[in-house]
Amino acid sequence: MKHLCSSISLLNISQAFNDLKVCVIIPTYNNALTLENVIADVLQYTNNIIVVNDGSTDDTESILKHFESITVVSYKPNAGKGMALRKGFKKAIELGHEYAVTIDSDGQHFAKDLPIFIEKLKTDGPGLIMGARNMDSADNVPGKSSFGNKFSNFWYKVETGIELPDTQTGYRLYPLKPICKMNFFTRKYEFEIEIIVRLAWAGTKVSSVPITVYYPPKEERISHFRPFKDFTRISIVNTVLVIICFFYIWPRNFFRRFYKNKNWKLEVKQMLLKPGETNLAKANAIAFGGFMGVVPIWGFQLIVAIALSHVFKLNKALVVLAAHISFAPMLPLIIFFSYKLGKPFMGSRAVDISLDKELTLSKIGQNLEQYIYGSMLLAIIVSISFWLITFLFLKLRKRSKR
Repeated sequence: MKHLCSSISLLNISQAFNDLKVCVIIPTYNNALTLENVIADVLQYTNNIIVVNDGSTDDTESILKHFESITVVSYKPNAGKGMALRKGFKKAIELGHEYAVTIDSDGQHFAKDLPIFIEKLKTDGPGLIMGARNMDSADNVPGKSSFGNKFSNFWYKVETGIELPDTQTGYRLYPLKPICKMNFFTRKYEFEIEIIVRLAWAGTKVSSVPITVYYPPKEERISHFRPFKDFTRISIVNTVLVIICFFYIWPRNFFRRFYKNKNWKLEVKQMLLKPGETNLAKANAIAFGGFMGVVPIWGFQLIVAIALSHVFKLNKALVVLAAHISFAPMLPLIIFFSYKLGKPFMGSRAVDISLDKELTLSKIGQNLEQYIYGSMLLAIIVSISFWLITFLFLKLRKRSKR
């Protein structure tokens, strides 16, 4: 009876794959030892399988010949996991699928979790569904995987505002309609960061489901991830995405938000002066923004300020507002006072500077060390001043309301 119920359940899941137009994409590169079992396990749930052979040089091709019911995309030479996924998505769209579950071929993921993605899709509707590994309870988790995941989760939240427990999992359900409209610029592991960030930017709903994960012992583990090269590529991609986010996505979302909202004045007020936030928290945010606006890291002040305000859980809107103390008309004054405040640190090497025609780039460059000392001191003075003014103003405002 138990076996009969299990068979009926598998039939229902298989039918759901067809009804919802979902396929499973398995990118593979030299995983002949585990590939056959992975495909056989997935076949218990659906025949809608696309295996992308990313230039394998082992017995992968002969293994794939055993499975006549699956679709195979094969090419040489090896182009990277990102390119394999891109080719898999393209094939899935050609075959008329609307969703694709990606699963790794190294045996790390379990086909038994496929119904979880289907049920989530049925319940929540279209969206990106991320499989969330429990990294704390899994055995043999590599240290670099745990660190890389936390690193990736942090930057994903900075870039999208969405908090996810696992942004590096390869077990995901993708909506194909928004993907077919995108042109991607990455080809290797960093593609898995680019695509989830850009889907979020496109307005795709993002959620997660718990999955099981298996890490074989170190001596049995096969990994094509190159720590130095791939972490570097991922870091570069995150830097590019943060810059795009700062200069385009956030301003776009800001104007969209208030264009569609008739009560935009009230929304701006709530965003800046959160009703549940204490006066101390608001003063801290303003003070930190003022500090970051003066600190001598021109070109990166706002990016660093926003990232750190996320870490310290400060009001980002107030931080950004206060950081604009360094807007163009104020720059000469900031540079002037920075040099004046830095003068005592330099002794006989100090440079005198005035607000007249002497305030040129060549003059400023004569003693950059003096400017750095002074600007750090000025940043501290500004932050303390901002904190006192903000805190006293909010106190008086609250008292006057009473």
